[in-house]
Amino acid sequence: MESKGSWTVADAVDYKGQPADKSKTGGWITAALILGIEIVERLSTMGIAVNLVTYLMETMHLPSSTSANIVTDFMGTSFLLCLLGGFLADSFLGRYKTIAIFSSIQALGTGALAIATKLPELRPPTCHHGEVCTPPTAFQMTILYISLYLIALGTGGLKSSVSGFGSDQFDDNDPKEKAHMAFFFNRFFFFISMGTLMAVTVLVYMQDEVGRSWAYGICTVSMVTAIVVFLCGTKSYRYKKSQGSPVVQIFQVIAAAFRKRKMEMPQSIVYLYEDNPEGMRIEHTDQFRMLDKAAIVAEGDFEQTVDGVAIPNPWKLSSVTKVEEVKMMVRLLPIWATTIIFWTTYAQMITFSVEQASTMRRNIGSFKIPAGSLTVFFVAAILITLAVYDRAIMPFWKKWKGKPGFSSLQRIGIGLVLSTAGMAAAALVEQKRISVAKTSTNKTLPISVFLLVPQFFLVGSGEAFIYTGQLDFFITQSPKGMKTMSTGLFLTTLSLGFFVSSFLVSVVKRVTATSMDGGWLADNINQGRLDYFYLLLVILSGVNFVVYVICALWFKPTKGKDSVEMEKGKSFSVEDC
Repeated sequence: MESKGSWTVADAVDYKGQPADKSKTGGWITAALILGIEIVERLSTMGIAVNLVTYLMETMHLPSSTSANIVTDFMGTSFLLCLLGGFLADSFLGRYKTIAIFSSIQALGTGALAIATKLPELRPPTCHHGEVCTPPTAFQMTILYISLYLIALGTGGLKSSVSGFGSDQFDDNDPKEKAHMAFFFNRFFFFISMGTLMAVTVLVYMQDEVGRSWAYGICTVSMVTAIVVFLCGTKSYRYKKSQGSPVVQIFQVIAAAFRKRKMEMPQSIVYLYEDNPEGMRIEHTDQFRMLDKAAIVAEGDFEQTVDGVAIPNPWKLSSVTKVEEVKMMVRLLPIWATTIIFWTTYAQMITFSVEQASTMRRNIGSFKIPAGSLTVFFVAAILITLAVYDRAIMPFWKKWKGKPGFSSLQRIGIGLVLSTAGMAAAALVEQKRISVAKTSTNKTLPISVFLLVPQFFLVGSGEAFIYTGQLDFFITQSPKGMKTMSTGLFLTTLSLGFFVSSFLVSVVKRVTATSMDGGWLADNINQGRLDYFYLLLVILSGVNFVVYVICALWFKPTKGKDSVEMEKGKSFSVEDC
């Protein structure tokens, strides 16, 4: 696999386009330079997202439901744009250029947000408790939206390439470097979690006590610094050539199958077209038989090259292995669809739960906890759950069941159960909070904010299970050449979860609001029934879990060349996007 006495990497080149020299390119140093970009991205995006709802309500004077939807739309768009970033990296730009371009876009967005929160002309006049507040102008909201969606665009492009480019710095065919790559991904998740932890503590505190413009300015300077450091490694990186977008292959199989939809299937699958070597083939399956017609050999399927060699037209004829690869992606869809609701409940942790916290007593002695910093319990739950799973559950499970831990589908199921329990706890706490609000005239209610800890902890623990489970599942159960795409597919569950949250909030607001009051999601959270909304999510999550179990029992993993890639995929999967 390697040449020149194993000193060069066969599938990687240096910045000049020559075979990458192991002694001069790749390794831990270059991977660390790439990791810095992702840490700063997490610091910026999460630092903005978890405390944005308080800015929209208190400074921009927007209603509660509108503020929540702006945050969820922002986060949903960030994850959805991972697909765009992945497509550009795979088909045109490559990972290095994609990271450089989109990190610059994010720096531009955070810089614009720092200016938007600094200049008085870009926000409405200050409004005191009990006064009628002036809403923001269209111009002020336009500047805010431009800033936020520049950040979303930058985040989407970055997340699609950072971890993949980091893995490119290690030779998968060298046992020593392969072990380093697995270690890199384990530490990758840890460091981005620490970046998130800094965001919800230090950065949120700065926003509330020092000034948002200062906090966002620090994010901008940090990203510019990270970009400069990243570019300094240009001559030391290993680069891998783009193999094209797998989306094209999927459309080719569908087009070929549709073209031959009226043809009869041969009596035996041995008559279907296959051009892959024996060891590289995927075993034929009986599911989605309509796609098998793409592998039927028909007249006109082959074209002559200038050398007189007959080759198949990929839009007319696909091999059995290519058809099975598309089937593998189709099999992911039911699991994909039933994990969306988790991220809808997750969205409540950075929107309505922060609004709840802003009305409650948050003092520890003379220190007042910023409302957005309550998400520190969410991040802590993730870190604690991962540590307990790694140090206690996995060894116990291996000793009892002979397996190294829960399967990916089991982890997803556990995550769904925990998130449902988290919403139930949130509903109970909100009922208590509302009862106190009805008897109090103070802006800060005489009820401890620490009552919110259970909902943060349960949903946070759920994320630890479902995030790792989804990544493992989508990577190991997808074709090797479509792993970047499958990771993007996973991230669309986050995106759609946020958009579903926005949709539910809009529908509930419209259905429950009357001329007399604001309904469940009133502009003033103390006058609404947020607990009913949480109970609705509990019901939806419960129904979704039943459907998920059915889909998990239906799912059958594919046997073939990618089966041997499963353990490799686990190390590659951690936060791939």
